[in-house]
Amino acid sequence: MKKIGRLDKPDNFGSAKMFSNPFLEKISRTHILVPITLFALISSVSLYYAITASEIGFGLGVLVLILGIFAFTFVEYMMHRHFFHMEPDTPIKDKLQYSVHGVHHDYPRDKDRLAMPPFVSAAYAAIFYLVFSLVMGDYALYFLPGFLIGYSTYLGVHYIVHAFNPPKNFLKVLWVNHAIHHYKDPDTSFGVSSPLWDYLLGTMPKKD
Repeated sequence: MKKIGRLDKPDNFGSAKMFSNPFLEKISRTHILVPITLFALISSVSLYYAITASEIGFGLGVLVLILGIFAFTFVEYMMHRHFFHMEPDTPIKDKLQYSVHGVHHDYPRDKDRLAMPPFVSAAYAAIFYLVFSLVMGDYALYFLPGFLIGYSTYLGVHYIVHAFNPPKNFLKVLWVNHAIHHYKDPDTSFGVSSPLWDYLLGTMPKKD
């Protein structure tokens, strides 16, 4: 099992100080609704241009949008498993891994650090659009909103499972899986918004 956090008590309710500069420390935090609202606005603009400025049929566009959602679940899984949980076998990797994810395992209930800051989220959206446009042209206008819907779903689910008690609905499965990832076995349950890729790639938690 890889060592992800630094503390002896991974259920710590506190918050890490990431920067000595107070301005940088402040902008490293964000309310969960900020990136979700940002992604909703970007998706709305993208869909507006998809419908009004492209020749792609709406039915096909909806299929591309759904494909974008599906693609995000795979990216989420792979990033979580191979980047966020990279082996910290060098000082640089150790610092990077802790900064981007290890700190979250030490302070999983820090609500202000359950999403990237707004300027980072905006940069991500811009990079996604540029890459998608290069690969698929105007279809990116539908694919990007789907991808960002997937991203927003991930952010919302991740926030819910850390900020609230286990819900009495379908989200309970996701809550239990993520709790296992944090408190029992960090080498399982990498899918936060969906367990699909954990099932397909063999990283579902073992049943006792």
